Amino acid sequence: MTDTVSTPPADLDRAPVRPGLLIGVLVLSAFVMILNETILSVALRDLTVDLRVPTTTVQWLTSGFLLTMAVVIPTTGFLLERFSPRQVFLFSLSAFSLGTLLCALAPGFGMLMAGRVVQACGTAVMLPLLMTTVMRLVPPERRGATMGTITIVIAVAPAIGPTIGGAVLSSLGWRWMFWIVLPLSIAALVTGALQLRLDSETRRVPLDVPSVLLSAIGFGGVLYGLSSTGEQGGAEPPVPAWAPIVAGVVALVVFTWR
Repeated sequence: MTDTVSTPPADLDRAPVRPGLLIGVLVLSAFVMILNETILSVALRDLTVDLRVPTTTVQWLTSGFLLTMAVVIPTTGFLLERFSPRQVFLFSLSAFSLGTLLCALAPGFGMLMAGRVVQACGTAVMLPLLMTTVMRLVPPERRGATMGTITIVIAVAPAIGPTIGGAVLSSLGWRWMFWIVLPLSIAALVTGALQLRLDSETRRVPLDVPSVLLSAIGFGGVLYGLSSTGEQGGAEPPVPAWAPIVAGVVALVVFTWR
């Protein structure tokens, strides 16, 4: 049996819901986060020189980002049931902003990689939160148009990411890719903290740990194996690239069966 906890009405009285503004903030947040996924791709060669690490190591700034998202995304259902939309939003933007700051200040590859992982943790829960908020705030007859608009806006982000990244890299340097994103994420965080107050119910649901582990091994193994395939460069890897892929596929089959 699960316990249901209603959000206190006092929170709602302090800040009335404004659907257009709230959805706009969430869409902007998702846009910035998805833009961040691809904006760094054009700077990998400069990073190998600046941080003095090989190309096969630097590419983990993008592969590790996607791998972290693959591990975190399966837990978003639990988070959205257990915590209010406001709490999930604050976690998402706070984690993303902190990760962006770490990346901008990173003196070396280790801190930069850690910042990317923290960024990915915040990014992973934003899209499910956006879709959940739309379902709660938008009337059924307008949901299709709203979802279509959101999809178009979000689809533009990865397309223009390399272009923006190249312009910033050529004129300012790779650190400014994060310094430019940071104020946008902080502005979205402050706006959401002040305005995002939805009438919602939370349930004390248990976290399905075996399923989380299976999904993490499954998605993580497949992504790691595919990334390792491009890294070998003629050298014999300590673990064959096919091994994590097979382990990941098996874990996903078991996850689906459960």
